[in-house]
Amino acid sequence: MKAVILAGGRGTRLSEETDFKPKPMSEIGGMPILWHIMQVFSFYGVKDFIILAGYMSSHIKHFFKNINIISNSVEFDLANGKTKYLGKKINWKVKVLDTGEDTLTGGRILRAKKYIGKEDFFLTYGDCISDINLNELKKFHKKHKKIATLTGITQPGRYGSLSLSGSKVKSFSEKPIDKTNFINGGFFIFQNSIFNYLKNDSTILEREPLSQLANKNSLMCFKHSGFWHPMDTLKDKRTLDDLWKNKKAPWRKLIK
Repeated sequence: MKAVILAGGRGTRLSEETDFKPKPMSEIGGMPILWHIMQVFSFYGVKDFIILAGYMSSHIKHFFKNINIISNSVEFDLANGKTKYLGKKINWKVKVLDTGEDTLTGGRILRAKKYIGKEDFFLTYGDCISDINLNELKKFHKKHKKIATLTGITQPGRYGSLSLSGSKVKSFSEKPIDKTNFINGGFFIFQNSIFNYLKNDSTILEREPLSQLANKNSLMCFKHSGFWHPMDTLKDKRTLDDLWKNKKAPWRKLIK
């Protein structure tokens, strides 16, 4: 299966980074979050990627052109114009598609139709990292045989939760996790028939297409209770960077 990654948005809430590069190129431990996401897929045997680029797409192209130099010690034979990588080369196949700066999520996927082919495919966002078990996600999708499967995740609330008796506080929980309220965490699997629900560049995947699928009982939720974290703000970036630097990143075990 191919993995398709949405990487074309502007990321305005992370403007400290995205004024100069696309959000998926914001770094965790010296490597772009996009690289971390792809390493998770690679751990589960997915080596064929389609990157749906847009805003500042040249940064993504240059990264993959030089990825084996960036991630290895290198010997340059300047006399003969040869380069030797002194470590393990990354053996991914990566297509970086220019899908337009203002194209919306469904439109970006539609533009990649001829490259995706007729098989089922993974899709995720280029700004969220997780320790998700993709083999289990794939089994779940095949078992239910629906057009789409998304990964549902739970997140801590933004504020502390109070349990009251009248005006008395009976208990207080700092940013509790509501295990009954799932949100869309990306890490989708789609059948090829998803393209019947994508109309044009203005299609937002998360609105009409997913709503239609839900109304037709053609959308399943794979519940992931492990780690998931977006990189939406500078605070998110610092949190993820600290996890990596302190060797506490839950997805680190998936990176070979």
